Amino acid sequence: MSPVQVYVVGPSSTGKTTLCNAVAKSVGLPTRCYITEVARQVMRSKGYTRADVGTVEMQRAIMLAQLEKEANAFACARWGNSEGLILSDRSGIDPIVYAIMTAKDEGEAHQKEEVLVNIPAFQMALRRYKEAIFLLLNPVEEWLVDDGVRNLDHHERCIKVFRQVLDKFGIKYQEMGAETKKIEDRVRLLEERMALAHRPLVSQMRDTPAIRPRSRTPAEK
Repeated sequence: MSPVQVYVVGPSSTGKTTLCNAVAKSVGLPTRCYITEVARQVMRSKGYTRADVGTVEMQRAIMLAQLEKEANAFACARWGNSEGLILSDRSGIDPIVYAIMTAKDEGEAHQKEEVLVNIPAFQMALRRYKEAIFLLLNPVEEWLVDDGVRNLDHHERCIKVFRQVLDKFGIKYQEMGAETKKIEDRVRLLEERMALAHRPLVSQMRDTPAIRPRSRTPAEK
């Protein structure tokens, strides 16, 4: 049986790493199966700064590093760990989202997206993503720091682009936001979703109120 893959994605300051750290500790996840802070590591090792966020070179470097760690974790998990779990506080989707957001127009956004999407390692990961759990964290207004760049409007646009990209690639996802602020509640709800992943027929039938499914549009329901 393939390991359960969990990707917690969304804008900065939404609690992705905090949630993942808590879940990893709760289930005793081996470090080799927990992927965290890849973007920071790449920026530090390659000398990138915030000024480089809009470059396709930086986003490509982050994507390749993320996908390499995912592939290594998947290989380790297939040999077996106590939870049969891979957990990450971002995904290969994230660089595409930030490339689109930082483009000056639709033409540049499309060009950047094409460069990243056509990376062979991403195409391989995409097949895994369609079987994975994606949790999109929405911004909680009082958690945000308006620094002139990462304000609430920026986060709302980021969420919109995440939805568009996930939908485009046929990746099912669920959302969590201000209705669930306590870390213990977030951990419990995500662990419940992870447990259901071992029982696919049940997971298709059950909705958790605080984790909102986003696999269909209202018009399709």
